[in-house]
Amino acid sequence: MITPGLYHILFISTALFFIGMYGFFARKNLITMLMSIELILNSVNLNFIAFNKYLWPGRLDGVFFTIFIIAIAAAEAAVAIAIIINLYRSHKSIDVEQTEEMKY
Repeated sequence: MITPGLYHILFISTALFFIGMYGFFARKNLITMLMSIELILNSVNLNFIAFNKYLWPGRLDGVFFTIFIIAIAAAEAAVAIAIIINLYRSHKSIDVEQTEEMKY
């Protein structure tokens, strides 16, 4: 079995990051934008784990940062879904372009 090196993991993390960036800027649906932000956070988690494994194999700093980011992402997702549900109830749509009333 071939174990992936640091560059392989960083390539996957970079791909996840740019897929998330594309999804965030190209889509107009709030749920898709939220999923794109989660992809970006998961690419950051993958970087923390990869650098922790290859630079400091005996320490768990990257794992602790990853657990902290997962907790923050769960709280962020809960708040964002509550906002999206409230927006859907008031406007009957979750399209970003139809939410211009919230500016004022």
